[in-house]
Amino acid sequence: MAGKSGFMKDAFILFAITLISGIALGGVYEVTKGPIEQATIEANNKTYRGVFPEASSFEETSDIDLEACNTELAASDFGGVGVETVMVAKDDAGSDLGYVINSYSNDSYGGKVSISVGIKDDGSITSIGFREISDTPGLGLKAKEDPFRTQYDGKSASELTVVKGGNAGDAEINAISGATITSNAVTNAVNAALYCKQNFIN
Repeated sequence: MAGKSGFMKDAFILFAITLISGIALGGVYEVTKGPIEQATIEANNKTYRGVFPEASSFEETSDIDLEACNTELAASDFGGVGVETVMVAKDDAGSDLGYVINSYSNDSYGGKVSISVGIKDDGSITSIGFREISDTPGLGLKAKEDPFRTQYDGKSASELTVVKGGNAGDAEINAISGATITSNAVTNAVNAALYCKQNFIN
């Protein structure tokens, strides 16, 4: 009987510890959830301002059928790409200037690369910014640096392709030396944003 009583006591203590730990973790989550969400919003807004500096505010729109857009993109030649959200870029007076389209590719060397693409109403790209990339330092991570990243600025083609050799034309992007996979992934994420703008945004 003593053995059974000891077992029950140990089980009760273990249960109590588990319960208290669960409540404590839940409390920590509730306390930190707000600040984490706010930090994410601020980081995203910083990226949006970087890709569309003329805008003073950004509002997410639900008027675009992203499910249909992503279904069509899945059947495209752009690989594992998609669009997550679309932000309307507005000036100080609240007038629309264009869009920031948050797109991604799962085909980068380090896995998923997520970007924000600023696109004016006329379809030209203002700039791109990175929200997530886990590529190799000194190779794929060079995508975040200006010599590569700024190639997209001002491009107005319906689709971009990557070329090697440093002689990119109006609808082309020079590949990062030694990181063609990353170059293609970023460019196809941009192509996903362009496709969304051309086919799902009036």
